[in-house]
Amino acid sequence: MASVPAPPPVTALVLAGTRPGRPDPLAQMAGVSHKALLPIGGVPMVLRVIAALRAVPAISRIVVCVDSPHVLADRLPSDILLLPARPGGPSASVLAGLARFGTPLLVTTADNALLQPKWVEEFLASIHPESDMAACVATQDAVQRAVPNTRRTYIRLADMTFSGCNMFLFRTSVSARVADLWQRVEQNRKNPLRIASALGPLILLRALTGHLTRTALYRRIAKLTGAQAELVALSDGRAAVDVDKPDDVVVAEQLAASLPAVHA
Repeated sequence: MASVPAPPPVTALVLAGTRPGRPDPLAQMAGVSHKALLPIGGVPMVLRVIAALRAVPAISRIVVCVDSPHVLADRLPSDILLLPARPGGPSASVLAGLARFGTPLLVTTADNALLQPKWVEEFLASIHPESDMAACVATQDAVQRAVPNTRRTYIRLADMTFSGCNMFLFRTSVSARVADLWQRVEQNRKNPLRIASALGPLILLRALTGHLTRTALYRRIAKLTGAQAELVALSDGRAAVDVDKPDDVVVAEQLAASLPAVHA
């Protein structure tokens, strides 16, 4: 019997940059240059994320993407690679990561401060073998059950209401086309007409009225990009908690105390 080939090693890309313009309010509150350095449980968020990724056997390389690499260079372990963030938002940096490191590329963010190895492993194990790209989510029920005191932004589809978990897998080279689509939407995020043009007015209308199903969304992405994409829901709603605002810092500190200790 022929042996099943082992899956290729995964590169992890951690987005740790700041948007151009005014300084990040949370960074200012903590007295640090970048929000990625804000401590949760006494450990800078970016180091918490790196520690979680290090504990995942499938991940062979970790890259931190930041707009000022010299700021983090002496704060990170020596084997962590640095990639300059690209202007234009996270999607541009993801495209740069794909161009530099190829696929499979796991993308997460430095403010995903509660990230656990078992969440990453569950996500990777749950992705359909034929998917080119997957986005990690947690259902509203799972989030409210695990963290009733958090306020999350929810996306409502006809067959699932969920919050994003700031984790994506770009599994094949075709998935770069999804990042291209993401970039077009991101560049036009303040112009609904242009977003409608990029996604299609019918699909946008169905989304706004709560009639868009996951299947219809996947079909539309496949039509626009040629890539098979999917949403993967984790069992632990805590995976949806990132640190975007002061209230999140309080919740993250509380949750960090109940999660396994981080050895950065």
